[in-house]
Amino acid sequence: MKPFISKTFYGILNYLMAVVLLSSPWLFGFADVRTTFAAAFFMPLLMGWLQFIMSAFSESPTGFGFLKVFPMQMQNLFDVLMGTFLLSLPMIYGFCHVVFWPHFLMGLILTIKGVFAQDSPFLTRPHRALPETGVTSTDSLEGRLDQHH
Repeated sequence: MKPFISKTFYGILNYLMAVVLLSSPWLFGFADVRTTFAAAFFMPLLMGWLQFIMSAFSESPTGFGFLKVFPMQMQNLFDVLMGTFLLSLPMIYGFCHVVFWPHFLMGLILTIKGVFAQDSPFLTRPHRALPETGVTSTDSLEGRLDQHH
């Protein structure tokens, strides 16, 4: 399967997901569970801030120009890790009966975004490393080995 999310659209989705995650307790009406189920309230906020920080300082076209620290592949990996954790969070912490769909859907979007983005390490084959220095062919080693014997 080929990646279908361009780098620019991926960057826009990062900022959009950061805003949705940061506002999700109030947007989806589960801000009142912060005393009984703290993970349901605080985890989307934590992941929203992580999304915003990684988006702002990423090498994507929408990252800030003055400091590009996070490579796209690393951001894709963190998207998948955060997404799978967020979609399984209601089952892990046992608040499925209180709030389920916002965490599950936001986690699913993060996971899909991380897997199907352009240059994602999950769908893109790694490039072969080029030799940095030295002999690049084993044929030329034969002459050197013969001289030492």
